[in-house]
Amino acid sequence: MIGSIRGRLIRKRPTDVLIEASGVGYEVHVAINCELPDVGDDAFLYVYTYVREDSMQLYGFTKEEERFVFARLLGVRGIGPRIALAALSGLSVERFAAAIEQEDVAVLSRIPGVGNKTAQRLILELKGKLSSINSAKDVDYEDALSALLTLGYKKTDIISTLHILTKRGIKDIETLIKESLKYLSEGATGS
Repeated sequence: MIGSIRGRLIRKRPTDVLIEASGVGYEVHVAINCELPDVGDDAFLYVYTYVREDSMQLYGFTKEEERFVFARLLGVRGIGPRIALAALSGLSVERFAAAIEQEDVAVLSRIPGVGNKTAQRLILELKGKLSSINSAKDVDYEDALSALLTLGYKKTDIISTLHILTKRGIKDIETLIKESLKYLSEGATGS
């Protein structure tokens, strides 16, 4: 089993990459929101090796928690790699875990390929198994990050700003976004 891969990024597409390691090119499926360096630079991914009798596919993640959630999703009846990757493309692992713990069928059923019945099955089979990933602060942080990215701010600037604000004890989403907008519009992060 391949657990991780480090090498030169040869090709980058929205849902897969080609990484050359020791002269071998590995095609790795990734979530749409997977952040990777530019083509030609070194890349590192945690890998889940998915083996079937007729094929072997690699799925790559920038965080171990993403690989953990992907593996748990594959353990749910009726969930294959396509839906598991779609879940991680649409939601952060923290937001996904929160939706499971809060039994939020509406959020889960927004994942492509997941309807109400599948969302309920996810909750039934995963509730309590992802709690080590999540805290309420993480969900608000991730939601604020997502909202600010949608508004067009640079991720590095947003993360710097959110770090400053969370160190000050600001944790609720409304205040995080409001204060972040002030910082980002004034260039207070040094950008």
